[in-house]
This record gives sequence, C-alpha cells and structure tokens, in this order.
Amino acid sequence: MAGRDKAANQLPDQKAELEKDTSPATTAHGVPLIEKDATMTVGPKGGPILLQDVAFIEEMAHFDRERIPRACGTCQRRWCLWLFRSDARYYQVHAAKVFEKIGKRTPIAIRFSTVGGESGSADTVRDPRGFAMKFYTEDGIWDLVGNNTPIFFIRDPILFPSFIHTQKRNPATHLKDANMFWDFITLRPETTHQVMFLFSDRGIPDGFRHMNGYGSHTFKLVNECGKAVYCKFHFKTDQKIKNIFAKRADELAGTVPDYSIKDLYNAIANGNYPSWTTYIQVMTFEQAEKSPFDPFDVTKVWPHKDYPLIQVGKLVLDRNPANYFAEVEQIAFSPAHMIPGIEPSPDRMLLGRIFSYGDTHRHRLGANYLQLPVNCPYKVRSYLRDGPQAINNQGGAPNYHPNSFGGPTNDPRAKVLSPPFHVSGEAKRYDVGKEDNFSQATVFYQRTLNEEERQRLVSNIVGSLTNAADFIQKRAVENFSKVDASLGKRIAEGLRTQIRPQANL
Repeated sequence: MAGRDKAANQLPDQKAELEKDTSPATTAHGVPLIEKDATMTVGPKGGPILLQDVAFIEEMAHFDRERIPRACGTCQRRWCLWLFRSDARYYQVHAAKVFEKIGKRTPIAIRFSTVGGESGSADTVRDPRGFAMKFYTEDGIWDLVGNNTPIFFIRDPILFPSFIHTQKRNPATHLKDANMFWDFITLRPETTHQVMFLFSDRGIPDGFRHMNGYGSHTFKLVNECGKAVYCKFHFKTDQKIKNIFAKRADELAGTVPDYSIKDLYNAIANGNYPSWTTYIQVMTFEQAEKSPFDPFDVTKVWPHKDYPLIQVGKLVLDRNPANYFAEVEQIAFSPAHMIPGIEPSPDRMLLGRIFSYGDTHRHRLGANYLQLPVNCPYKVRSYLRDGPQAINNQGGAPNYHPNSFGGPTNDPRAKVLSPPFHVSGEAKRYDVGKEDNFSQATVFYQRTLNEEERQRLVSNIVGSLTNAADFIQKRAVENFSKVDASLGKRIAEGLRTQIRPQANL
C-alpha cells in the first residue's frame, strides 16, 4: 500500500474513520433500511417489483438526477429490413408489427456508446458498449436497449446506481478509482461472468461494426391468439467480430480517440453499409418452470444447445445522422417502450429499467421528450397535455377519460395481446446475490476461450487489479478461483510480479 499515492489511496485512508460509525444505512428521509441490497418483489424468482418499494424509487429517482446521465457515443438512424422466416420452433409468435410479414421494412434509429466514460473519452477504452435500437412502428415506438454482451453485471436494479458510481469518478478525488471498481465487483460475485467478458478480448471491440448486439433481458412475445413465450434477442454482426488488444487500444486512445465513431461514419458514407443478422431464442413457460437456472437472471445466458438461435431478420445501416445534436444528443431510449406483442418478463433488472429510463429522460430532456422528432412515434392519441416544451397538444381534444366527445379509448386487441399472467409468492426483499454466480463463468473460461485468450484475460485483470488495495486483491483472487482454480492462481502470481504504481506521479 505504501507505493500508492494519496489520490489512489483515498478510500483506504478513510476506512478506519468510517468504520467507527456502525449505524445502519437509511433512506434520504433518515429511516433505517432493513435490506439495502434487494428490491421488494413478489416471490424470489423474478418480479414484479412493487410500486410501494419507496427505497428503490427514491434511489433511482435521485440517481437519475445526480448529473447529466449520458455516455459518449454515436447514433445512426436507418432502415431496418426485417426478413421474418417462419419456423416450427418459433411457435408463430409474431403479433408485433415488425414481424408482420416477410420482407417488412421498419425504420429504426441505433445508438452505439461506451458506458463508463464521459463525452469525449476515447472509443477504445475497456468498457461495455451500448447497443440501443428504436423501431418506428405503426403501433408506436419499440425501444430495445441492450449492450454488446448477452449478460450484465448485476441482477437486482437496487444495485445499479452503486455499480455505475464505481464506473465513474471518485467524488472526493474526481479520478477513476480501482478500489471503487474492484471493491464492488468482489463484494457482489454475480458480476464475475460479465467481468470476465469485459477483461477478455471482447472488452475492446474493433469499432461498432465488428461487435454483436443483444437485448440482454428476457422478454415475452405474444402471438395473435394470445399465446406467450419468453425470448431473447441477438444481433450478430455480418462484418465478423474483431477486437483490439490492449496495447493497440492505448495507442489509438492517444492518436484517434474517436476511432469507432469515425470508422462507422466512413463505412456508411462510402456505401459499405454495416448489417447485423437478427435472431431470437425461445423458451416456453413450461420450460422456464423446469429450468435448472433462473431464465430471468440477466447475469446468465441461455445455452444455445437447449434454446437454439432462430433467424428472424436483418438490420442494415445506410445513412449517417444529418445533425448530431438533433438525432444523437436528443435521442432517448427506454425499455418501457414496447409495442403490442412484446411484453416484459419477471426480469428484475428489466423491471427496474422500465421505471428509471423514462424518469431520466423527463429530467434530462423535459416532460415532453417524446415529442422531439427523433423520439416521436407516427401518431399519438393520448390524454397527456401541457408541460415544458409541449410541441403537440392535440388541439381541442379532451384531456380526460372516459369522455363523451370522441376521445380515444381501449384497443380492441388488448384482451388478446395483453394476456393475464399469474403472480405468486410473498412480497419481500430477496437478496439474490448468493445464487449460482460462477458456473457459466467457468464454461466461458474453460470452453469459450483458447489458451492465448486466457493469457490475455489474466494480463488484463492483473493490470487493472494491481491498482486496488491488497485486501480487495485477495478477495478477487478468491472469487476467480471459484471460476477455475488455475485462473485464481495465475492472477495471484501476476499480482505478485506486477510493478506497483509509484507515489506522487
């Protein structure tokens, strides 16, 4: 610890003083929290999350307003060509307009981004990439807001503000802090699977064109007869996956920091239109009940051998934005924006995001952010009026329901396309942090990566972890040893031989 400078050692230096106060965590209005690390759900498997969970609503609403919550990135508004292919395994779940017929074209906007960095930070940092899609359908806006990995770090949204804080800057030093990142990661071992993706070669994709996209969460698809199945969305790059090794990524960060944005813009401008083939995985309700793992846990993948990929379409990007501010800075995605035929599952993280994203946009862009051209659907008939920046107040139409003057009412398809679902279980805060956190990470390490990729994974982890406090390093080695004993051993050996940072540099 002596070799670290004061800024890097800010949290360890505070530790002894902070530990003197043993009082429990509280809400902002001072009420002690019985359980800090879990939302209130109905039953332990999935959700729904209850609106009466005041602590969760307060945590997210405050987080949404801490600062301008925006990562750097780029957006391309395009046409998406959906080529729906009927498949017996698909159970004909295609009531959503984008799946209406073979060859159906739906306009879209896509926004690629980094996550941890501010606007202007380098494109080649080791970081998850956002892969957000907005579909402009005849039934309204569908936003599929995912990443370039099929999983995520945590499975309960109450932890999301804390996790993002560890990705950002230390509030005392205003510096990125390895102690913050690795402390949280090692205390919540459900992060292990995603952390191994992040520190593998996949953690630095070679531009946005050479990475996959995933809806990540589990959704429900409902067909025209009201039958529902669970599904996951996958977008496989047709340009093939390419990654950048750490040394080259550091060089590009200093010479071409906007590497990914420039690469994508030039490819489209030159007519080399990037595309992604679209697939789904399907799981019946009966299969979900018998699944050996929680199918709604976003830290897990669905094995392809059990739930094979089914091709349903293609995304093609063929135009760059005409105005970056109008089409990128003002675009607003929300997982809550679903169309008839697509519904949420009991995925805790998805349910938390359904509230948080819209709340953020109303803070960042205003109550009428959905009236901005890049966000607005083809047609709106609602009872929402007024507020800041009201562009379309729908004339003299009534602003209440029910009414006797011709205002809109229920969609007759609602009873079929929004079928009831059963909810059972005690409402309480279930901390799901101790569920199976390592088995799929073991498969990733032992079967997905080859030996050279394992070596780079170890090197990348050691390079970052060496900046954390000794006790955090020890806890990390213990967690990675549960993935594979040799992985933990190799990381421990790497830390012993790593040159420590010098003080006061």
